[in-house]
Amino acid sequence: MSLLTEAMEEVTLLDKWRSPDGEGGFVTNWFDSVKFKAAITFDASMESRIAEKQGVSSRYTITTDKNAKLEYHDVIRRLSDGKTFRVTSDGDDKKTPKSASFQVLQVTAEEWSVE
Repeated sequence: MSLLTEAMEEVTLLDKWRSPDGEGGFVTNWFDSVKFKAAITFDASMESRIAEKQGVSSRYTITTDKNAKLEYHDVIRRLSDGKTFRVTSDGDDKKTPKSASFQVLQVTAEEWSVE
């Protein structure tokens, strides 16, 4: 078992469903969808802190298997503590080459509230 495998934990992809609110608008509801494994790490570097002060909120890196491709604005929930994250980059941007011995991709994310 590798360190990367040990760092991965259960998460679930959240899907949204919009329904009429009865007053001409709609209500957005979120529900659990596909479960998979991901390693979620907090970026506490000085560069990240400076970017946060400038309004950038991507302070997490999510690493998944290449088969669990996350897309911009996907929302996932970590099952261990219920913390929710929204993806802020594209899953095709950062991935291992085909010749690598392990196949993963990484996206940036921000802590996000599902209301």
